[in-house]
Amino acid sequence: MALARLAQPFLEWAATRYQARLATNLKKYGLRYDDLYDPMMDLDVAEALRRLPDEEVVARNARLKRAMDLSLKGTFLPDELQALQTPFQHYIQPVLKEIRAERQERAQLGGFSPYQRTIP
Repeated sequence: MALARLAQPFLEWAATRYQARLATNLKKYGLRYDDLYDPMMDLDVAEALRRLPDEEVVARNARLKRAMDLSLKGTFLPDELQALQTPFQHYIQPVLKEIRAERQERAQLGGFSPYQRTIP
C-alpha cells in the first residue's frame, strides 16, 4: 500500500510521457488511437465497426490507407497537417463500451452471443 502510494507520482509521470509520445507518433501518420484496434483479433471491435455510421468507417479506412502509404514511402504528414490531427478523439470507444456491456449482460443471463466465431 505504501509502496503503491510512493510509486504513484512516477507512474502518472510515465503515463503522461507515454501518451504524449504516442500522440506524436500517431500525428505523424494522421491516425487516431481507435484506428489501432484490429477487427480481425477482437470480435467486439468488428461488431463496433459494423454499428458505426458509414462515414466514420470510410474515414477510418482512409486514415489507415494514408498511414500505410506514408509508411511505405518513408515519409510523414507535413507539419501543418500534423498540427490539425486529433489522435485521442475517440469514435469507437462509446460503441465498444456498449457492446461489451451487452455481452456481459448476455453472459449473466445465460444467453449466447450473436457473433460467436473463432479467431483465426
